Amino acid sequence: MMFLQILFTLSFLFSSSNALDFCVADLNAPQGPVGYSCKKAEAVTVEDFVFSGLRAAGNTSNLKKSVLRPAASNQLPGVNGLGISAVRLDFAVGGRTAMHTHPEATEVVVVIQGTLVGGFISSANKVYLKSLKEGDVMVFPQGLMHFQINIGESQALAFGCLSSASPSVYFMDYAWFANDLPTHILQETTFLDPDQIKKLKGVLGGTG
Repeated sequence: MMFLQILFTLSFLFSSSNALDFCVADLNAPQGPVGYSCKKAEAVTVEDFVFSGLRAAGNTSNLKKSVLRPAASNQLPGVNGLGISAVRLDFAVGGRTAMHTHPEATEVVVVIQGTLVGGFISSANKVYLKSLKEGDVMVFPQGLMHFQINIGESQALAFGCLSSASPSVYFMDYAWFANDLPTHILQETTFLDPDQIKKLKGVLGGTG
């Protein structure tokens, strides 16, 4: 009988009613390695779980003719700690996302409008490449370099979902050519011609 009483007490103490359902980001607090600290429960509202910033098309008047807009913990505090976020990808004709990676997130992309080529490169240096039409879905595994290109004759639109509430993005071209890494170091490590390197640095804002 005593055992049943103890079991009942423990089940009450650790019941789902006492569990933390969510941890809405306190954007006024610093962000740590595992995300933001939790906003006080009494300050949480439904607006913390809603974001309307992906409704309209983004401005694709840029070098890549594309724009990526996230709905991550900074824009949608309710996803903090839940391991998920979203992104809208708009492409003008010929638009593309440069080769990039998300070091801590897998991405699933669904094409809503237009035709894209999506691809990624495995750690074994194998290329996985596919033409994607409206309704097609492609997964880009965590940490692998990947890209999308609009190969159609009209605007393209896709939405992505990532397995992190605050996914980082690492662009290869900016990592090489948008900083002050000396040209001779890039030449030695990439086998590119110095004039090419300096031209790309000029386009992307790098020096050295």
